[in-house]
Formats: sequence, C-alpha cells, structure tokens
Amino acid sequence: MKSHAPNGGDGGPGEEFDPLDETNNETHAGDDFVATAATVCVVGAGVLIFEAALLPGMILGVATMLVPKALPKIGAAMDPLLKSTVRGALVMGQKAREAVAEAQERMNDIVAEVEAEAKKAPPRGSKVPAG
Repeated sequence: MKSHAPNGGDGGPGEEFDPLDETNNETHAGDDFVATAATVCVVGAGVLIFEAALLPGMILGVATMLVPKALPKIGAAMDPLLKSTVRGALVMGQKAREAVAEAQERMNDIVAEVEAEAKKAPPRGSKVPAG
C-alpha cells in the first residue's frame, strides 16, 4: 500500500512513498547495529552490576539474536571449506578403492601360486619312490 511522500509533496508519480520499501527507509543497517550494540552493552553492564548469574542467559540471548543475521555470511564463508572437504573425501575414496583392488590382485596371485604348487607337489603322506 502506497501513501503520499512524508515530506508533504503533491503526491505526483515521483512522490509516492512505500513504507515497506527498504530503499526509502531512513535507518541504515550500520545505525541499527550501533543501536543494538549500545543496548546490549548497557544491559550487560546492568547485569554485571546487579546479578552476574544472569550473564550466561544474556549471552545466549544475544547469540540467538545474531544467528539469523550471521548465518548466511557463515554459510558463504564455509562453502570453500565444504568443497575442499568433499574433494578430499573423493580423493580418499579413490585411493581406498585402488588399495583394495591392489590387495585383491595380490591375494589372487598368491592363491594362484599356491594352487600351482599344489598341483606340482606330491600328496602329503605318500612316499616318493627312490629312483
């Protein structure tokens, strides 16, 4: 819903004011942060003066308040870390597959050698005729 400009203009097409439009908002994010930080400092000082046992609860409250604002930034900062972790996991998986394939190949070679030796050797317990 649009209303006329708060500056008392004639309401022409260039003078419409949308109170929900953030570009028309007079407060800035920096000003909000400074006001919030000042409020937190004053309340924190009061907590320290009157009842220090309330300090952990206040810290949790501030952290809860800051999480929605900081989470997107943290997520964007974590993207490179996540990518490198996934890349490392893939490389480790490939190396593990190669190691298992090599061990399996060695085991097959050993089994083939033992079977070949078993075919050449006389059965156990039988005497070899003297010649």
